Amino acid sequence: MTWVVLVSLLGPFLISLVSTFIVRAVSRRIGFIDQPGGHKQHGRLVALGGGVAFFATISGALLLGTWIGKSYVAADVPSWFPVALVPHLPGIAAKFPSVLAILGCTLLLHIVGLIDDRKPLGPWFKLAIQVAMALVVAWPLGIRAVQFLPAPLSVLITVLWIVVITNAFNFLDNMDGLSAGVAAIAAGIFGLAAAGSGQVFVPMMCWVVVGSLVGFLCLNFSPASIFMGDAGSLVIGFLLGVVTILTTFYDPSKNLTPIGVFVPLLVLAVPLYDVTSVVIHRHRLGQSPFRGDRRHFSHRLVRRGMSDRGAVMTIYLATAATGLPAIVLPRLTDWTDATLLLIQCLCVVLIIAILEHAGMAWDKPQNLDP
Repeated sequence: MTWVVLVSLLGPFLISLVSTFIVRAVSRRIGFIDQPGGHKQHGRLVALGGGVAFFATISGALLLGTWIGKSYVAADVPSWFPVALVPHLPGIAAKFPSVLAILGCTLLLHIVGLIDDRKPLGPWFKLAIQVAMALVVAWPLGIRAVQFLPAPLSVLITVLWIVVITNAFNFLDNMDGLSAGVAAIAAGIFGLAAAGSGQVFVPMMCWVVVGSLVGFLCLNFSPASIFMGDAGSLVIGFLLGVVTILTTFYDPSKNLTPIGVFVPLLVLAVPLYDVTSVVIHRHRLGQSPFRGDRRHFSHRLVRRGMSDRGAVMTIYLATAATGLPAIVLPRLTDWTDATLLLIQCLCVVLIIAILEHAGMAWDKPQNLDP
């Protein structure tokens, strides 16, 4: 299985890296460029369309993987095929229709994002498309959170969750390398959690996402030479929202306790904090929650004296600090231990809040004379 993980990571990484170079060159040639100004803090022309590179990589890898599983399910498995994967081939093959449907929804969001990157469509239209695609996932596909609840309520919660996570990563795309890096960390943690629960397809899906995003990050980390745009941020937010539902966090037959349902909240605590705090700030000012500005978590850290890279790395570390302990959460049987992990996550978020808000007092000169 080790080399399967490596292939799932390194293959998409290399393809995404090469694709990003190509997309950057094409975007520059056709004038698909992000202009500085307004709430945007970069002072240079930067190529757009980075989302095309990793979306194509993720889609191609997932389609190829599920197609291979489907092809070999009823045929003789070749000698080179990993023995550990053979028992899982029927399950992988069964997911082929779902993968097609999920990627179809993601493709529509990707196209909407591309159009919006070229000419703004308006936030409410994009929100309507997000709701529609989340509804497709929750209703006909039956991919739902909290399935023990009545179906209508489960569908409602699922749609709300996917839309919130989609917008959280769209909001987080406000600094070089930020959204892609946080998404890669989160996808990696979900991959480990899914592997720990005995799943195969979901971890491989997560590794593909991680490899694709890291390949893109090579050109997107500060100073970025290409941006993902809405065509990329909507894709990774939507896919991560779906992944959190596909991952098994509670299964008594596998000794996974109900405490595991809190895993997504811990792993995505930082993006959720950012989108919540920004919406509250804008509401207090009487502004639309979708109006772009520089009130994001990352911007507030920079105003406290951090460099752009320092702010991004701080958010990476905060994401890892809240997310990594969540891997063991589903196997905890003692609510005391689980509560301690939840408190630890809350403490990290509170430290973030203190760092970004309490700095105002430090901006003023202090009189040190007795």
